[in-house]
Formats: sequence, structure tokens, C-alpha cells
Amino acid sequence: MDLDTVRTFVAAADAGQFQEAAAELAVTQQAVSKRIAALERNLGVRLFTRTARGAELTIDGQAFLPHARDLLRVAERAVASVRTGRRPLRVDVIASRGAAAGLLRGFHHAHPEIDLDVVMLFEIETAVAAIHSGAIDASFRAVGVPGRPLPTDIESVRVLDEPLELLTGPAHTLAGARSVTVAQLAGHRIWMPGIVPGTEWAAYYDDLVAEFGLTIEATGPNFGSDALLDTIADTPALATFMGGQTRLVWPAGHGLRRIPVTDPTPVYPHSLLWHRDNPHPGLTTLRAHLAATTTGHDATGTWVPDWVLPR
Repeated sequence: MDLDTVRTFVAAADAGQFQEAAAELAVTQQAVSKRIAALERNLGVRLFTRTARGAELTIDGQAFLPHARDLLRVAERAVASVRTGRRPLRVDVIASRGAAAGLLRGFHHAHPEIDLDVVMLFEIETAVAAIHSGAIDASFRAVGVPGRPLPTDIESVRVLDEPLELLTGPAHTLAGARSVTVAQLAGHRIWMPGIVPGTEWAAYYDDLVAEFGLTIEATGPNFGSDALLDTIADTPALATFMGGQTRLVWPAGHGLRRIPVTDPTPVYPHSLLWHRDNPHPGLTTLRAHLAATTTGHDATGTWVPDWVLPR
């Protein structure tokens, strides 16, 4: 059903005259008559009766009028749902406990007037495809993996270098240390079952191992962070890496230790990705907020792989 004919019918019904409806719609009276005639043919009924005073609704016209108004309201809501600035800003943070989620929470607290939809996509290819299609507006990722350059229409900016910490149980030989150097970690078993080949974080840890001669084991099923914490707490020979801004809570009896890593400090580089033609005003506000509130990129004494894009 042509919405222009429905809109013309409602205008004529409200005005009671085709001439006034034509003036309201900025069309000719002949155009109004043609639209009404087309709608009547489509519905198979007469909607108006011509009188000396103008045009009066028939019984069928009176029955159709409330539904016509509903059609126009639904159409307006449909347009509003995708109108720039009217729909929520959709941002991918990969995981709810990670540093990216913390950055987005900070943005929400600073700009509660901007509606947000938070999504969690696993692979960078999925996130980039979603940015291309408009399914999401932005994604937090580590970018620059060799052999997987970003498409030319995808922009990125480095927003956070997150220091890695060593997480140990209370019986681990390094549990009492105030800090540990990367060299001290050589020979220790670092267990990270969440590393999935082909992901950007797998590329990051592959380079970390190659650079400093570490041993990272990704064996066994990944039952999530709670199971990882249970195992680290109960196994003196195991430790794991944890982002310094990753939010985790564990039972007091676990006695876990978060130990800074130094000389150098490995940092995980978080970047924001978006499509260069995305006009959502919330995206502009998010980028400005991150530029004003995140610091410490490429700080002295830190390490990132060579493929990480500069800020």
C-alpha cells in the first residue's frame, strides 16, 4: 500500500476538502484526487462522497481512517528507528569483563543521554563485517596483525595500552613478589586456555612468547574465567596473564595474587574501529571522550608487537 496515498487520504479526511488537503501537502488538487482514486481502487471501496461543502467520509472511509492513522504512525516509528542520532550507538567490546567494557562504561557515565547497545563479537573479521554492514557502529580491537590489514574504509585509533599482570595462586613460587620482570617468567608455566588460534590476541601472545622465550600453554577446554581462577588458585605450578584493567572477582579463600610485570611491561593495545562514513553523532562523541580520557600510549618501558598500529 502506497503511504503517500494513505497520507493524502488522512489529510483530506481531516480537512474535509481536497483543495485544503492539496495546500497542506503542497501538491495540486488534481494530484489529491488521483491519489484518493488510486487508494479506492486498491481497497475496492469508495472512501469519500463529494458534497456541496467538500468531501465527506463514507462508512468505509470512516472505518479505514483509524487504521490509516496507525499505518502512518508505524511508518514514522520505522523511519525514526534508523534516523541518524535516533537509534542507539552499537559498540562491540568482545567481553563484558575486559578493559574495553570499562572504557564504554566510563563513556556511558559521562554521556548518559546517548543510548547504547553493547554487543560482544568474537572474531575481528566478524566485527569488521558488522561495521561494514552497519550492524554495529564501532568495535574495540587490537589491530595490525601481519597479513590482515584493515579495509581502507575502516578507521582505527589506539585508545588504551593495558598492562599485563601475572595472576598466581598463594602457593606459587612468585606469589610473594611485589613485581616480576619478564625475564623471571622464563621457565614458568603460564596457562591461558582462552587463546584461540587466528584471533588478534593469539597473534599478540605468539609474539610475546617469541620475543621473551616464555612458555604459554593453551591446552584444555576453556570453561571461562571462573574455572580458570579455580585452577590457578589450586595449582602451585600454574600462573596466567591478566589485563590490569580486567575486572574479576574470586572467593576470598582463593588467595590469588595480581603481580605487575616489568622490564619491560607487556601492554595489550586496544584500538577503536569504525567506518569512515558513519554519521552517528554518538560515535563522534565517543571518539572525543576516548581522546580526552585515555593516556599512556607507547609509554617508556612498555612492549607491544611490531605489528601494532601506532596511535
